[in-house]
Amino acid sequence: MAEKYRLTIAHSPDSDDAFMFYGLATGKVESDLLEFEHVLKDIQSLNVDAREGRYDMTAISYHAYPYVADKYVLTAAGSSVGDGYGPILVAASALDPAALQGKRIAVPGKLTTAYLAMTLYEPDFEPVVIDFNKIGDAVEAGVVDAGVIIHEGQLNYMDSRLKKVVDLGAWWKQKYDLPLPLGCNCILRRLPDAIKTEARKKLSESIAFSLANREAALEYALQFARGLDPRLADRFVGMYVNHHTTAMADEVLEAGQKLLDMGVQAGLIPKRVKLEYV
Repeated sequence: MAEKYRLTIAHSPDSDDAFMFYGLATGKVESDLLEFEHVLKDIQSLNVDAREGRYDMTAISYHAYPYVADKYVLTAAGSSVGDGYGPILVAASALDPAALQGKRIAVPGKLTTAYLAMTLYEPDFEPVVIDFNKIGDAVEAGVVDAGVIIHEGQLNYMDSRLKKVVDLGAWWKQKYDLPLPLGCNCILRRLPDAIKTEARKKLSESIAFSLANREAALEYALQFARGLDPRLADRFVGMYVNHHTTAMADEVLEAGQKLLDMGVQAGLIPKRVKLEYV
């Protein structure tokens, strides 16, 4: 039997990613061609690593794709898409969205889609890069005027005194009638086509397996939920592992291309790239 190719696959230590990769990480989904070595890092670190082509397959923000498109191509499976919801801008007290100009706003990284969406919503603010899981605390402490929260923070911020200023996914949906593509998976272009196709196929199978075995997959994912209540964790996973995750729908491609093109027009992205996937 031929030796399997050892594929490094990097993703964030979040409950939705853990749910997505449950089948692969636990050996429930196997490949005759590939062995998978999982690497867990926060999304901003993965965006930076992708610019160096560090991992065979990796999660990145859609915003990061133009910076890595020479090395990676998207996979049709594995996108995290907010359809009428997404990163949330919060403040310590009620804040009029019209009064955001010049404010110090915490963002989870300048290559994140959260930063891109925030800047398209309000171009005139001072971004302060803070680790995503410390943004809420920084807002409460008055270190910044407001902050863009992602991941489980979109649900559990309500347990604190933080006030929602705007849901960027809801704004995007209302303005453009499109979902907001936030995260995706991509694979090195230089890999043989057979390996790229097999990796995408097995990722899709892993997602489908998790959706078909939701209770077991959710139990596995809860260890990455950073203390989120199981009921909220289930809701969070449902928000970002769904029909948009198993396959690349036309509306996701349209939305992703529009998002990146707007980033170019706003001077946030240096050049236009076309979204491609395997």
